[in-house]
Amino acid sequence: MHAHQQAMIVEMIKKYIRDKFESYNPETNYMPFHYRLFGGDQMALFSFIQSLNKTFGTSIYEPIALAREKFKVAKTQVQTFDRISSEAQRQIQTIMTDLTAANEDPNKSVEIEKIRKVCRVGSINEVKLTKVDIWLENHDGELFLIDMKTGKPNIGSFKEYKRTLLEWAAAELARNPDAKIKTMIGIPYNPYEPEPYNRWTLKGMLDMKNESLIAEELWDFIGGEGSYDALLDAFEIAGIELRSEMDHYFEQFK
Repeated sequence: MHAHQQAMIVEMIKKYIRDKFESYNPETNYMPFHYRLFGGDQMALFSFIQSLNKTFGTSIYEPIALAREKFKVAKTQVQTFDRISSEAQRQIQTIMTDLTAANEDPNKSVEIEKIRKVCRVGSINEVKLTKVDIWLENHDGELFLIDMKTGKPNIGSFKEYKRTLLEWAAAELARNPDAKIKTMIGIPYNPYEPEPYNRWTLKGMLDMKNESLIAEELWDFIGGEGSYDALLDAFEIAGIELRSEMDHYFEQFK
């Protein structure tokens, strides 16, 4: 990450936090014991952080991908092609059934080729798929479609995540059967640091080597080696520069 990119990200973070101050209303849940123990300002801060966690993905993490210079194309919130063949849909269901029953280990390369073989076989059906959070295309024309998740994704939703990745691939292959495509889950940080990421149920559904990018893997893939550390530094710089504004803002809740 170049210095000017980091500076731009610092300003982006500061603008987001300032805009949040303008529109934010603390949770109104009545928690008398917590308020007596921690005070209104600390409870307001806690509520503010919880609110940030819900919107960081679309408001900060994703737009940061646009600050990169590594890829030919870098976009956020992109709609995929809106067609999938009936045989590709059937193949996706077969893959999901086998993974759920643990009949096969996930292997994304094999799964993509199975879908490629039938990507235009049968009827071509119109579909409405989830938008791609981060859409990248390198200078060799290879596509990377990333679905951003929180640090600890909902365990009950892993099947949906996998199906989404397969459907994105099927849709883009229906558009171009020769497309070089990878669809992946992106997790911006590892909440288990310094231990390895251990959301173990991901491993039964996702090909962890080829279908997930976690923390440093994600940001260094997007921006080049060292981007993760530079990004952390950008957040720290923004926090230091905003400290007096944040202190002043939460003073009103004491």
